Amino acid sequence: MDKFIYKKAAGVTALSASFTDFKYKKHSHKEYAIGVTLRGIQHYNLDGSLQLSYPNGVMLFNPEQAHDGMAHDETGLDYVMLYIDPQLLLEVSGKKDIVSFEAPVVYDYTLEQRVLSLTNAILIEKDDALCSELFISLTDSLIQTSLSTNLKKDNTFIRKAKDMLRSDLGNVLKLDEISRELHLSKFQFIRLFKSHTGITPYQYFLNCKIERAKQLIDTNRDIYQTVAECDFVDLTHLNKHFKKVYGITPYEYMLHLN
Repeated sequence: MDKFIYKKAAGVTALSASFTDFKYKKHSHKEYAIGVTLRGIQHYNLDGSLQLSYPNGVMLFNPEQAHDGMAHDETGLDYVMLYIDPQLLLEVSGKKDIVSFEAPVVYDYTLEQRVLSLTNAILIEKDDALCSELFISLTDSLIQTSLSTNLKKDNTFIRKAKDMLRSDLGNVLKLDEISRELHLSKFQFIRLFKSHTGITPYQYFLNCKIERAKQLIDTNRDIYQTVAECDFVDLTHLNKHFKKVYGITPYEYMLHLN
């Protein structure tokens, strides 16, 4: 039986996942995603390359790095993941510039144990103070020179395009208007955006809507208000897209937070 459990503490969201047939659709997160494969093989495409994370592998996803995900074979997959806001990582690390992880998968026992310690503390709802201390220890491992470097910033065009896509999440995607403002045809814009980000403008726009929905649920615990504010057709529409990214429905996610 597929199982996805989310909890949050110290500003960090933890996920415990177990599944066999489930497949994540191609998506990205605004946060860093740091995880450990516990059982089976994590199979995913990242930046155009196939990646496999075996048991004890630490997976490192940079913000807005497009990827999918599934179990490599019929034996299924168990793993945990932490989602960390880039600004929070900066605050805790004391660094001035956002870092980028160069290797998608590493096998580092200390890093693995620190990911597992923080994940476990969040999932069993330990005190926020303890979770914060464990987060500091994890951050110390994450910012080692061997793992990270300064994050390459998007060029001006892509930054502007992303800002425009994010600016109107409560309405339908106005692709023609955005393309005209960028002085491109609609098809030129789609090709250029995908070549830089790995996903289409529509996929990026939908990802942003789903992440916004998750933020609203975190804050308001009101799913129907979320449907309206994010301009989903109805709850079924939100459920469909939310589950493809997070593995569970918005209502199930909200129950985990209570």
